[in-house]
Amino acid sequence: MTKQDQGAQASAYERAGVSIDAGHRAVELMKGAVARTHTPNVLGGLGGFGGLFRAAFGHMDDPVLVASTDGVGTKTKVAVRSGTFTGLGGDIVNHCVNDILVQGARPLFFLDYVAMGKLLPERVAEVVTGAAQACEALGVALLGGETAEMPGVYVDGELDIVGTIVGVVDRPRLINGSRIQAGDTVLALPSSGLHTNGFSLARMALDDLDWQEARDDLNGQTLAQVLPVPHRAYLHAFDALERAGIDVRGMAHITGGGLIDNPPRVFPQGIGMQIDTASWTVPPVFELIVQRGQVARQEAFRALNMGVGFLFILPAAQEQAALDTLKAAGEQPWVIGQMVEGQGVTFTGAV
Repeated sequence: MTKQDQGAQASAYERAGVSIDAGHRAVELMKGAVARTHTPNVLGGLGGFGGLFRAAFGHMDDPVLVASTDGVGTKTKVAVRSGTFTGLGGDIVNHCVNDILVQGARPLFFLDYVAMGKLLPERVAEVVTGAAQACEALGVALLGGETAEMPGVYVDGELDIVGTIVGVVDRPRLINGSRIQAGDTVLALPSSGLHTNGFSLARMALDDLDWQEARDDLNGQTLAQVLPVPHRAYLHAFDALERAGIDVRGMAHITGGGLIDNPPRVFPQGIGMQIDTASWTVPPVFELIVQRGQVARQEAFRALNMGVGFLFILPAAQEQAALDTLKAAGEQPWVIGQMVEGQGVTFTGAV
């Protein structure tokens, strides 16, 4: 093929809306941040057809791989409106890490998928760099990913983000909720905001407001500051409890489904959870969504995390030790409730 033929072929592809050069530029912009996440178990560098990870699990008796895939939903539209994209990378990494943490798994490596109608290399690099920074903070290898330019599928200016995490847990240390008993204490850790759920409801409720206006009902912050705040990770909190010898019998990551649908996923038969809604103050952004969207309180507790990001279930006798351990680790834990005979989640106090 002559250079003239190659040029004609490339320009035809670009006329169809796809730029190969833009994809290469995106990779160049992000590869330094990705390389910093590579642990000694990563074999080879960025750009292979598949990522290589050495399966070295130390002294585990029966290693079990735990995997999860998720997205950030319509938080991407919040990023577009606010012009803040770096946080989306942290969102997807931390969400996926929390999903497998519930079973006691340590993350090994992460894969990302970023898609646009028209590829903007700087924007893709901003998102993936954010993901790499989150991976680096948690000791996770960003092993690979996909950047897709799909004109006609995605609206120009919009984007989609998906992540896959693979972790490992020694089978004897797998946490599946089976040892939870009535009388166990439930500790909560705060969310950093909406995390990665409820943004369709939030946008419906808040769309007609000025997102750049400092608001008294948001403690002087703007919606453009509050809504994009990244999903936080809870791995270090769990590590602190484990080092302290706390018997964590169950965990729940509060995502879509809120406090109503998420915790029961780890309950054994005949055991429920009682939550005291007076034990914490719902952050202002949630109250604003409830008010502006005319959302029933029960629905709000199902669609939003309402300021609760993660739950630890442990023996009542270890409650104070666990609280002290988490505070020493820089967390702000509180007792949100207890396990009871029954099923599902019930609330005391005003919902």
